[in-house]
Amino acid sequence: MSGFTLTLKAEPALRLDLRGITPAALAAMDAAAVAKQPVGHGNGLVPLAEFFAVAPRSDDTLVLQGELSRCDFIGWQMDGGTLIAEGSVGDYAGGAMKAGMLTVKGSAADLAACEMAGGTLTIEGHVGAFAASTLPGSMDGMRGGTLVVRGNAGARFGDRMRRGTALIFGDAGDFLASRMVAGTIALAGRAGAHVGYGMRRGSLVFAGAEPTVSATFVPAVAGAPVFWQLLSRDLARHGGAFGSLATRGIDRHLGDVAAGGKGELIVVR
Repeated sequence: MSGFTLTLKAEPALRLDLRGITPAALAAMDAAAVAKQPVGHGNGLVPLAEFFAVAPRSDDTLVLQGELSRCDFIGWQMDGGTLIAEGSVGDYAGGAMKAGMLTVKGSAADLAACEMAGGTLTIEGHVGAFAASTLPGSMDGMRGGTLVVRGNAGARFGDRMRRGTALIFGDAGDFLASRMVAGTIALAGRAGAHVGYGMRRGSLVFAGAEPTVSATFVPAVAGAPVFWQLLSRDLARHGGAFGSLATRGIDRHLGDVAAGGKGELIVVR
């Protein structure tokens, strides 16, 4: 296997669709073949070399350099390897990702990690709306893997999330974990309005500011000390506000009962 550094020559006039530009897909190619790979530009296809300078690397990593905010679908359906985007990226980063490690050293726009099924996606900056959620028209959101957002998250984070773990080190927008089916979301900062709206199952952990809990969530009568020890230790490995969770107490709220839900809001004391 071989890696490549792809350096954006200039900001494209139209948005670029980088589906298919993944470490595994390029691993068996030489630089000339990579340069010929088609990418979407507006409603047409053009060779990758029209926009990116291609240079081989001594390791197996695929690195994207430059101002990538008009580059969508980075890491789309990625199924292994390591991809690093050294700047902010467009929509659908890590969408439908199956395996591997994708790191965005800036911010990501909307629908990052939508329908993600495996691997690890780390976003060092902020993320837009509908991260870890569904593709338009789909019923299931994030389905596995780990999403780490070091900054803030937009509205509808984790909408219809079904599986996996997502951590937000900053604040989250409105409708956090709306219609959540299962999985775990942990928040270190403040949450917007309507937390857990329509939530059916899953765990939403508040390690920082206490959220406004809807009247459609009821206080839990029974404790969950064994479950909390397991969950808190798993989250603690990410550090920051999550590092001390195992030593702190919790209050639990169950719901959303308006949707017949059995999810839980875990407020760390």
